[in-house]
Amino acid sequence: MLERVKERLESFGYVLKDGDEVILTFSIQKVENTIKNDCNVSSIPDGLANITIDMAIGEFLTAKKTFSPDDIAGLDLDFAVKQIQEGDANTVFATGEASLTPEQRLNNFLNHLLTHGREQFACCRRLRW
Repeated sequence: MLERVKERLESFGYVLKDGDEVILTFSIQKVENTIKNDCNVSSIPDGLANITIDMAIGEFLTAKKTFSPDDIAGLDLDFAVKQIQEGDANTVFATGEASLTPEQRLNNFLNHLLTHGREQFACCRRLRW
């Protein structure tokens, strides 16, 4: 999972730095625990793997934005925020939003990463007794 998260993060133009792997690992574990608890399962279902990756990146970038904002200065917001396409789903952020500041665009992108796909948790949810 860690390697897939790194690849996806690099596709957004982020260059990994020393110490990032520890934060990435923590972010992945946090998201995995959230999904496992929400769905009442012991492992991440295959159908939620891509959602897990994006949510982990959202957690990682949120931590970076909070504690080390200069580290995400190289993030390619023009590429990342204009359009995200996953299968048949297509999300366009830049249409009519030319007046947004870079920070607002980053916040929109982080919100998308952290929340997109949560509705699919219901497909994998197990009942608790």
